Amino acid sequence: MMRLLVANANTTAAITEACAEAARAAAAPGTEIIAATPRFGPAVISSRAENAIAGHALLELLAEHAGRVDACLLAVSHDTALEAARQMMPCPVVGMTEAACLVGCMAGSRFGLVTFGGVDTYRELVARHGLASRLAGLAGVAATPPEAVADPEGVGAKVLAAVAGLAAQGADSVVLAGAALAGFDRRLQARSPVALLDGMACGVRMAELLVALDLPKPRGGSYAACSGRDSLGLSPALAALLRG
Repeated sequence: MMRLLVANANTTAAITEACAEAARAAAAPGTEIIAATPRFGPAVISSRAENAIAGHALLELLAEHAGRVDACLLAVSHDTALEAARQMMPCPVVGMTEAACLVGCMAGSRFGLVTFGGVDTYRELVARHGLASRLAGLAGVAATPPEAVADPEGVGAKVLAAVAGLAAQGADSVVLAGAALAGFDRRLQARSPVALLDGMACGVRMAELLVALDLPKPRGGSYAACSGRDSLGLSPALAALLRG
């Protein structure tokens, strides 16, 4: 039995549940999905400031599960605190958008990305993952994550229009970037001109692969676990991981 933590970085429980449902639909037999929501932070992450706050909340959440899960999947499309989580946790950590973009690189020459609202931070995220040269384009739909939960058909129509535009720009597949879009690949695929990549589905499979490979954690370099680091005011679990 593999235990996979699906960790939302915002405090909207409905989004956590949507991500968990998409993860369970993609998981192999024998993979147990454990969904979790932070105890504090923004309801929805839509700014740099909220993303930074959510990073602390997410790391605290992960620390509570350290040593009790086989892998972690960050159910947040900004891949919030991904690098820090990979250093801190003793198990593989996968970012949902990074996973979907990597699958996009294997599904064709170039991929597109659809999200809610502005796209600037996603352009930066794709570049940070080293994949800017494979990006055909980005599109922001006029909708919010709560609207995607409340009106999936209406938001789905907007997403499909954006996907068609990206396909016309040369995208061979399109990443649906947004935790609230979890499961929309299955909902919309039959009406899409190109493959739709759900970060939760791609992330679950990536996590299962990494667990099966059983790669050792780096003992040197910037991803080696922290040791002997003092802190003040952090949760006991998070402070313990910094002490090593």
